[in-house]
Amino acid sequence: MPGNAAWLEQRLAGMGPPLVIDGGMGTELQKQGVPMDRRVWSATANLTHPDAVRAAHEAFIRAGAEVIITNTFSAGRHMLEPAGFGDRVHQINLNAVRAACLARDSAATGPVAIAGSICEWTTDGDSDWNSPRVVGESAREQAQLLAEAGVDLIALEMCERLEYTVAVVEAALGSGLPVWIGVSARVFPDLDYVSVFDLPELDFETLVRGVAGYPAALMAIMHTPVPDVSRAWDIVRRYWEGPVGIYPESGYFSMPNWNFVDIIEAAALVAAARTWIDAGARMVGGCCGLGPAHIAALHQAFGRERGS
Repeated sequence: MPGNAAWLEQRLAGMGPPLVIDGGMGTELQKQGVPMDRRVWSATANLTHPDAVRAAHEAFIRAGAEVIITNTFSAGRHMLEPAGFGDRVHQINLNAVRAACLARDSAATGPVAIAGSICEWTTDGDSDWNSPRVVGESAREQAQLLAEAGVDLIALEMCERLEYTVAVVEAALGSGLPVWIGVSARVFPDLDYVSVFDLPELDFETLVRGVAGYPAALMAIMHTPVPDVSRAWDIVRRYWEGPVGIYPESGYFSMPNWNFVDIIEAAALVAAARTWIDAGARMVGGCCGLGPAHIAALHQAFGRERGS
């Protein structure tokens, strides 16, 4: 059902239970022994371990995920080119969508949408690949690749710097597919404002206010520690009137590996998600560090009936 997102729109509008999406793809691959690249993290797995990518998607679908996110978080040209994979941009992205489609065909018993992940994350030391113009062009190319390969929507993840985010949002909207804007927050005790994830020099409120006027289908609070979600929620709701989703992280990153330290228990995630849903969230799931067991618990608590 590429491009057919009518049922997603209905669910996000409040018709039926909230959406349950998948967990962290890159961290799930790492957990299964797939090596992470020092420059582009999990992107190379689409070349070297396509069966593992497919299996990870299948595990999340069987756990109850209704949306799976492609393994393309770090697969834009602005990331791959400076890492030496510029001639593999198309193959990496197409392999990722193919793995997701095969997993859906194999494991789904009800509607499952495929979201194409795009991120503005850049190789900061390479000035040729970290301008808003270049990142926007990269996002435009990647969005077109993902759309032509058959994704149902575009998920922009870890939006951070407003000028980059604007370029990426506009590029993604040009694909004609529904777009989810994913923003990441962090609360530092010594700051009187919420920062953009681990960049204390950037104000989360400024980012949200700057993108809230775009016609996205959903704004997601993602890759955010669970304790910091409530303050991020208050800011998002101040500026954004559309549907809101939440898929937090647990653990911490030190390139190129995720550290599975103090991972939230599935029951605790469900308890937190209940407060988010009671407040109006229309989608829940997991980001880095959260696996199929977390998604199964969310599905059991909030998801639709299997096969419906």
